[in-house]
Amino acid sequence: MTGMDGRNTDLKKELDATLQARRELGEEYESALVDSFLEKVDQRIDGAVERRVRRQLAEQQMTVARDARAPRATDTWGERFGFGIVSLVLAVPLSAIGGGVAHLPGLLVAWLGIVGVNVVQAVRTNPGLFGRRGSGQDGDWSD
Repeated sequence: MTGMDGRNTDLKKELDATLQARRELGEEYESALVDSFLEKVDQRIDGAVERRVRRQLAEQQMTVARDARAPRATDTWGERFGFGIVSLVLAVPLSAIGGGVAHLPGLLVAWLGIVGVNVVQAVRTNPGLFGRRGSGQDGDWSD
């Protein structure tokens, strides 16, 4: 039995109990019994509306959270191009310093750092760059 069927069954039982009480108590209590039954129906409606509103708010919050993680509008082509130029300009002195101080290992470390910074920037501006499309329901990465 689903949640909705269970609530409808409960409501039907309440109506049957109200009608039985009306038969036993007589017409003078009819108004009070109807008011009591309508109050219970009203509470069920309020509960259903509250659940729907909470669910919609949660969906909106999820949408806002997803949009916040998307690349910003300020991540323009010019910004990415400028980052690449600055990276290459800084690569020259870093290569000279690394190669001069520690020879080939120093040069490799300098270039690994330059490549690493550029990869991080690329992934930040393009989250799906390396084939990751997002997380599944259980947190595993899906392809």
